[in-house]
Amino acid sequence: MRRVLPRRDFLALGAAAGAAALLPGRAFAQTPTGVKLHGLSAFGDLKYKPDFGHFDYVDVNAPQGGTFNFLPPNWGANQSPLTFNTLNSFVPKGDSPQRMEMCSDTLMARALDEPDAVYGLVAETVTISDDRNSFTFALRPQARFHDGTPLTAEDVAFTFKLLKDKGHPDYSLPLTHLDDAIAVDANTLLLKFSGKQTTRTILNVVVFPILSKAFYTANPFDSSQMNPPLGSGAYKVGRWSAGAWIEYERVPDYWGNDLAVNRGQNNFGRIRVEFYQDRNVAFEAFKKGEILYREEFTSRVWAKGYDFPAITAGKVAKHEFPAETVPAMQATAVNQRREQFRDPRVREAIALCFDFEWTRRNFFYGSYERSQSCFEKSDFRAEGAPSPQEQALLEPLRDQIPAEAFGGAVTQAVSNGSGRDRQLLGKAAKLLSEVGWKRSGNFVVDDKGGRLTAEILVDDETFEQVYSPWVENMKAVGIDASIRLVDAAQYQLRQNSFDYDLVSVAFSFPATPTRDDLEIFFHSRTASISGSRNLPGTSNPAIDSLIDTVGAAKDRESLTIAMRALDRVLRARRDWIPSWFLANHRSAYWDMFGFPEQKPDFGFPVEALWWVDKGKAAKIGKA
Repeated sequence: MRRVLPRRDFLALGAAAGAAALLPGRAFAQTPTGVKLHGLSAFGDLKYKPDFGHFDYVDVNAPQGGTFNFLPPNWGANQSPLTFNTLNSFVPKGDSPQRMEMCSDTLMARALDEPDAVYGLVAETVTISDDRNSFTFALRPQARFHDGTPLTAEDVAFTFKLLKDKGHPDYSLPLTHLDDAIAVDANTLLLKFSGKQTTRTILNVVVFPILSKAFYTANPFDSSQMNPPLGSGAYKVGRWSAGAWIEYERVPDYWGNDLAVNRGQNNFGRIRVEFYQDRNVAFEAFKKGEILYREEFTSRVWAKGYDFPAITAGKVAKHEFPAETVPAMQATAVNQRREQFRDPRVREAIALCFDFEWTRRNFFYGSYERSQSCFEKSDFRAEGAPSPQEQALLEPLRDQIPAEAFGGAVTQAVSNGSGRDRQLLGKAAKLLSEVGWKRSGNFVVDDKGGRLTAEILVDDETFEQVYSPWVENMKAVGIDASIRLVDAAQYQLRQNSFDYDLVSVAFSFPATPTRDDLEIFFHSRTASISGSRNLPGTSNPAIDSLIDTVGAAKDRESLTIAMRALDRVLRARRDWIPSWFLANHRSAYWDMFGFPEQKPDFGFPVEALWWVDKGKAAKIGKA
């Protein structure tokens, strides 16, 4: 199952509406114009004043140095956890290594203890025009690329034009309404939007990586690029072996080391990312100390696998950290680009065949909860019947959305836990019959004798085991179901080109979703864009309208109402089959690290916030 971050920030996992709702309801549209601002936020005043020294969740006295060898639990754009064949993380094709974004600076940086705030990094200040369609950034003159050349407004303007034209959809789609990026002078950048963007679009684009114009003029901007790109961030590419491992070396004279947004972060001297095709092999590497940190996503291993010598000797710590309070979706997409899945009753029938209760007991050791929403773990999850405010948004769309959206929020059926719930399977068979699928021998067929087929695409043997009972239940109701295990490169290619029946993924959304964040998943215009996150091929004018309503929200209350209405419609349409979620990070690490006492609510970038504790390392023989 793919675990992917929103484009907003690979390292920082957005934020949740729950905590954010406590902030004052001041819309971003009310932010002053014509004055230099040190930061921006969608709602509420900024927590940190212009002269702040560092974020509260870091330890500014953390020592620097040492190596952090880990398996990143998340990624974005064209990055892959299993292999890599390009060092360009910003294009639609190819598989790039995780954490390449650490090599590139951004105009602004996110605060992980605020739901939607950004503060100046390369840009010292930003000024908003009176019509709120243009943004003028004053760049820090000391900003430098790793070769010592200045990072100028020309590089930033070049970056936005390039990403809009040729970038991965995670980058290109939010730039749809960018009319121009202009280098006014070496240290002044002007971004001009058409007026069709949302007021919060700017919060997305200011955390996009800044690329070197000189480098990408001399080198192709495509997936063939295996020449480490010229960066400007705290790290640069060191040694690497294609498809196996990559090391990022901390830049000793990094120009932005003492900025408030960076202090207390980027403490490791070297960060090494390993790539394994097999989970068991990766776990064995961790047990031997070849990997120093991992998050455990296999419940059986978490429950029974951590009994190796390093654990009993106290050298390895096993700890659950609270998850970020962010909207999350872990679900299976049913590809409506294929005729057999276009009727929602077929999609519901497939969902009824998945026995979560049996799976939870037999595979998950009771550790997961059933997902119901596209925005799980947030205030955006719809509950019960629509509120009057939600009803007001849904009513004008009544003829374009399922009737179920107007009742109680659609939830997944609860089985008897037997693994073969006859009542639910009977309901599934009845739904298929209503659509016109008739039983012929062991399978259901259409009026031309064609079977209803459903192949689940996976890239990990673990999911062959987890989904096998689901496949058997689908077969029981006449669906010619199967599982197709492919390698990482083929999986990425087939997902990007929408070549699958069913595919499972896990995503996280920002705490304050913008229209841009939602369009790439749910909007009609992304259904045909290769590499978009619109995996089911959702194309519905009502959903498009609700996404526009989210984008136009002027305060968090109206945002929450619109998001709940959207959630109701998505759930009623059954484009996605919600699967499961976990409340915490199941983390295991060799006990040689220090980390801040208080984990920030809106991000968990271990590689940025932790450090090597030499005393601990010596104690376990890792000095």
